[in-house]
Amino acid sequence: MSLSEIVREVDLPHPPDQVWRTFASQEELAAWLMPNDFTPEVGEKFNFHTDPAPGFDGIVHCEVLEFDPPRLWQVSWVAGKVDTVLTITLAPSPGGTRLRLSHAGFGAGTMLPRVILGMGWTRLLRRKLADRLKEEG
Repeated sequence: MSLSEIVREVDLPHPPDQVWRTFASQEELAAWLMPNDFTPEVGEKFNFHTDPAPGFDGIVHCEVLEFDPPRLWQVSWVAGKVDTVLTITLAPSPGGTRLRLSHAGFGAGTMLPRVILGMGWTRLLRRKLADRLKEEG
């Protein structure tokens, strides 16, 4: 891991197909991540919407780069000065699924957003995504 990348790994006690569903539709992404207009097709552009902050209008502009159920979900992630790539990979594990998040491409001028996003990804994966999976359970 470098300063240009956020990496988070989490083991989830759910099968890969169930975890994958949380990334596969607008409704599921909105339930644990952010409201959006996601379409699960490579090349499709979409936006996530959240609260604005200084230097950020609250819109994350994305494009689906890879969508390979149930193992790989990759999108471009452009917000304010941040122009990065978010990659989620899922792999079966003895207890369910190992999820690996890589958010890469941060430059020298984006260290504060990198720190904020790093903390946010930890909270989202360990709490909000985990809670969403329990609800589906």
